[in-house]
Amino acid sequence: MSGKNPVLVCLQLSGGNDYMSTVIPYGNPLYRDFRKTVGIPDDKVIPINDTYGFHPSMGPIKDLYDRGDVAIVSGIGYPDPDRSHFRSMDIWHTAQPSEISPEGWLGRTIREIDPDKRNVVTGVSFGTGLPRAMYLQGTPAISVSQLEGYGLLTSLAGEEQRTALNACTRMYAPVEFDEASMIMHHIKQTGRDAMTGADILRTAPPLYDSTIEYANNPLAQSLRGIAQVHLADVGTRIFYAQIGGFDVHGNQIATQATLWDTVSRAVADFFDDLKEHDAAEEVIMLIFTEFGRRVRDNGNGTDHGSGGGAFLIGEQIKGGMYADYPSLAPEKQLSGDLQASHDFRSLYATVLDQWVGVNPDPIVNGHFDQFDGLLRPLAA
Repeated sequence: MSGKNPVLVCLQLSGGNDYMSTVIPYGNPLYRDFRKTVGIPDDKVIPINDTYGFHPSMGPIKDLYDRGDVAIVSGIGYPDPDRSHFRSMDIWHTAQPSEISPEGWLGRTIREIDPDKRNVVTGVSFGTGLPRAMYLQGTPAISVSQLEGYGLLTSLAGEEQRTALNACTRMYAPVEFDEASMIMHHIKQTGRDAMTGADILRTAPPLYDSTIEYANNPLAQSLRGIAQVHLADVGTRIFYAQIGGFDVHGNQIATQATLWDTVSRAVADFFDDLKEHDAAEEVIMLIFTEFGRRVRDNGNGTDHGSGGGAFLIGEQIKGGMYADYPSLAPEKQLSGDLQASHDFRSLYATVLDQWVGVNPDPIVNGHFDQFDGLLRPLAA
């Protein structure tokens, strides 16, 4: 890796992606029994082997898989799964299933990477608002909705801009603790970090030149923005992006086809972009969702379940299928759901230890077994 720092991109699929229609157990007769209306026909499945295959909209992901750059990790979950979107996503964001925590696992990761807060753009999220996973009071992380034009007050000009900037500077100026509460101090520090981060990130677009034509949708543009920031070499180590719409209680066939077409193309374009700039080897992407769906369809879609799966993608990933696919046998299900066989914190711990290079235990709130052989060792 030529001394380059490892970079982690997290991509959140919000709504609970149906794993059984993503990595499809089409060779298992029980699949047809349980998926009578939303099952993917055999001739539409993109085969991985004689038993499993990708959703037909995942051709670009299959191309990455064929390069050896995609790890499929099945049966990911946590004990006593919660079928609430909000609580389950909160658990994934905080790595804390047993209680409510104010700290995000990536916020703790950013603190470990940059304990002295030397770089306010160590963590950057693309989308609306800062994801809970990146939040940790006192640890800076930047949220960007759109990189082009990003930067505080960049749309203003001349005297108007100078007046507004002076007002912001006064607003976020340091204060003594006896002049303001701790909350006000935190707000002011957050504002100062945002101003500094804006100045740094606004330098990325002018430096960027690429032949890759990303689609004109929010996810593709978020990943394009991540590529721009990464290529600008401003020291960002943790990136975040997300796409919603995976709560497919109805109209699942059409909805999931559109969603996976969007995700697959955006992800493939992102890695092609990095590869074009000789900057792909230091980046891996984790794709996850808060839970899977029920084993049996509801007639037009699938309802909230558990025991889904995740993907790791990148040149430093040892591609293939990891962990056993959860059994579809009724006696092996968890109240009609896929039974998770691996705690998601094992996946986090693997990435943190073997890729990011930090001690995972305090970040994931305990010691969890790691996956062997999933990541190539970091070069010295």
